[in-house]
Amino acid sequence: MTARLTAGTPAPEFTLPDQDGNDVSLSDFAGETVILYFYPAAMTPGCTTQAVDFSENLGSFKDAGYRVLGCSPDPVDKLAKFAERSNLGFTLLADPETTVLNAYGAWGPRKLYGKEIVGVLRSTFVIEVGADGKGVVKVAQYNVKATGHVAKLRRELGV
Repeated sequence: MTARLTAGTPAPEFTLPDQDGNDVSLSDFAGETVILYFYPAAMTPGCTTQAVDFSENLGSFKDAGYRVLGCSPDPVDKLAKFAERSNLGFTLLADPETTVLNAYGAWGPRKLYGKEIVGVLRSTFVIEVGADGKGVVKVAQYNVKATGHVAKLRRELGV
């Protein structure tokens, strides 16, 4: 497992395919603030709850100047089904090789139904991307809960 990121550290650059198969890079969001959240698996109950929460609050995030990106190890075709089925209004990124998950410290040992496995650590990052396309982590949260996380994040960000 890669070391965890903290506020003030450089955000690892990435380029991953979105649910439509288009490449998306962190540097594409130059001059913006990105909320990048990692979740274990599309179309599972907890991940659906979290994604729908983000989607339902997308307007307030956008109004406050935030762009939301979700990322999981799922393949592009599964993300496309997830986005359509859940009527999500934001970009989902596919990281089946777990390269970006590892770079952000969001991959490692965790408990699942009392058993220790290696997988996605549900995590959220707020990243300020400069005009040069380089990002700086402003908020790093690990092992967040699927339910209630978006409301808590909105409170913390004053959104």
